[in-house]
Amino acid sequence: MLRWLHRVLALSVVIPLMALVVSGSVLSVMPALDRAGAISPPADGISVAELAARTAGTLPGVEEIKRLPSGKVVAFHAGTDGPVATVVDPATGEPVSAYAPSAFERWTTNLHRSFFLGDGGRMAAGAAALALLVLTLSGLQMTARRMGGWARLLERSRGSVMERLHADLGRLTTAGLIVSTLTALFLSLTTFGLIPDGRAQAPAFPTMAPNGPALPVAGIDALRGIDLSQLRKLTFPNPADPTDVFHLSTADGEGYVDPSSGELLAWQAHTLGRRIYEFIYRMHTGRGLWWVGVLLGLTALGVPVLGVSGTALWWWRRRARVPIAANVPARTADTVILVGSEGGSTWGFARTLHTALTASGHKVHTVAMDHVAPSYPAAQRMFLLTATHGDGTAPASAGAFLERLDGNGAPSPVPFAVLGFGDRQFPQFCRFARDVDATLTQRGWTSLLPLETIDRQSQQEFARWGKSLSAVLGEDLVLAHVPERPRTHALTLIDRIDYGTEVQAPTCVLRFALPRSSAFARFAGGGWPPFSAGDLLAIVLPDDTLPRSYSLASSTDDGFVEICVRKHPGGLCSGLLHGLRPGDHIEAFVKPNPSVRPMHGRKPVILIGAGTGIGPLAGFIRANRGRRPLHLYFGGRDPESDFLYRREIQGWLDDRRLTSLSTVFSRVSGGGYVQDRLRADADRLRTLIGAGAQVLVCGGREMAAGVKEALGELLGPAGLTPGFLKDDGRYLEDVY
Repeated sequence: MLRWLHRVLALSVVIPLMALVVSGSVLSVMPALDRAGAISPPADGISVAELAARTAGTLPGVEEIKRLPSGKVVAFHAGTDGPVATVVDPATGEPVSAYAPSAFERWTTNLHRSFFLGDGGRMAAGAAALALLVLTLSGLQMTARRMGGWARLLERSRGSVMERLHADLGRLTTAGLIVSTLTALFLSLTTFGLIPDGRAQAPAFPTMAPNGPALPVAGIDALRGIDLSQLRKLTFPNPADPTDVFHLSTADGEGYVDPSSGELLAWQAHTLGRRIYEFIYRMHTGRGLWWVGVLLGLTALGVPVLGVSGTALWWWRRRARVPIAANVPARTADTVILVGSEGGSTWGFARTLHTALTASGHKVHTVAMDHVAPSYPAAQRMFLLTATHGDGTAPASAGAFLERLDGNGAPSPVPFAVLGFGDRQFPQFCRFARDVDATLTQRGWTSLLPLETIDRQSQQEFARWGKSLSAVLGEDLVLAHVPERPRTHALTLIDRIDYGTEVQAPTCVLRFALPRSSAFARFAGGGWPPFSAGDLLAIVLPDDTLPRSYSLASSTDDGFVEICVRKHPGGLCSGLLHGLRPGDHIEAFVKPNPSVRPMHGRKPVILIGAGTGIGPLAGFIRANRGRRPLHLYFGGRDPESDFLYRREIQGWLDDRRLTSLSTVFSRVSGGGYVQDRLRADADRLRTLIGAGAQVLVCGGREMAAGVKEALGELLGPAGLTPGFLKDDGRYLEDVY
């Protein structure tokens, strides 16, 4: 419901909203420009009496002096062709330049306040501000859900480049947009008198006429006691009217001054309500708070970017979404299917289950886990089909599910079954599915079926689970899932380097040309996306739908797509890749993997890898154009046959992209494994990690286990553990 509201509201007010934020951004810089052109008064200050005397001396016939919010002092006086406005130097009263309000600023202000439509336009502008506030708050709520709860709102975002841009920019602009919209709504409501602006009735004009000749302006005590910084406006008495007096307005109030006695007459201080109104006005416009205006203007400029990125994400998700036929409303469903998916494949299995249950006469409601309803009045059973993201965390459509279960809006317990999807080569296989099953069990829900897991989208395992479900339901369900072939791009091999044939471990580095895509194709979700080292290249074999993933050893800026592949006996994909020659093609697509990537900053990074695990590490080093300290530990079998990237590594050492290299090989005299090299370097590693270094481990599962054990031993004396570093985001693994 929240996502629907956010999307519909954004699309319905896009035109007035863009006019509002763009005009507001333009106006936000005006106070800063005015401030830059203002002349500062003397450091020891100047009184209103001194300013008035000096201005009257240089501009005979002065009628009024105003101090603008920018600090400029403007005198209004009689000229040869009529009234004239002149900017004066407050220290001398001398004219500086003619003053004329900007026609462009006036035009932009009218656009911003009313869209040139009078009072109706003012109401429309207020409604647009309200819509922007709702969009900001709903977007923040959805970001918190995606991050896994409010407590994790400030953590590093994950997902594709566009998803990270949308989430990061949204978080960055939230505070400014809330201030802008709330102050705009306040001012709009005061304009129509719906809330008071604190303006008291003006003080009554004095009934007693001045008695005696006028004092010199510089000698009027009431004006001598007010500093220029407090002045708003001073109106001089009409010299042709002996009963006229000064009219004085300051930041504290307004009243009249007797020119003959110098006394303050009928003074009326501003009310608290008026002070609040003026503070909110300054916050919204930047008039008097130019730096606030600049900050709010910068945050407003984020709205068009958020609009473009949000529209692109909506379009991509719409294209990737698997349509669910006969999806009944939640309130009437006897069966509920909740889906946790990162890339979209789990939705395909959910659709197959939904179709089979519907054909069997059930009323089925299928929805993302994050959209679980507070209640399902007619539900008799619930199925939770979920993948696991990264290092055991929730996928994109289930980031807030466990948090919602702990809240007041959790549905009532019904018999449930959890089906996890993952890849057994990863150590946290189906971890999130296991967490969901354990949480529901602890809350007292009844298990309809024991937790089951599906490895690598196996259609056979899914069909076997369907037979177990049929037995429990007493129905004949056939779950014959036919996965859709992923959308791929053709990659052309341009180069290959072979290693390891001498030690019976054939390994090759394959480099493919970067596919060309138009800007429109990339925006529409059909182009080759930006990627980084550590992301995954998913390769789809002919006549197959199951992608095989390899860590990327390059990024978009390198201008090519590169992977390291070891040939496995009987391996279909590795066999096909090892058989490629320059000019041959494969079908592939990129899967973002932002959870395995060096943290931002200048702290050292310790890269640990063995065999083809050096692939993403090589990509990180290649991209280290800022010469951040990177220390590589690499293990192989024989330096003469499988020292991957040997020539490139030497070049990176020479140009300081790589700070240090430590190698170890198992099939040479006195050799060993990478964990042995770590133990030998214990003191150095303790120093680096104690200084805040991050550790990235890439390679086989057994190697990663040995590395974790070795680091646990050498960090023990320093009171650290790999687990502590992992919780701090400083220990990452990409293992297979």
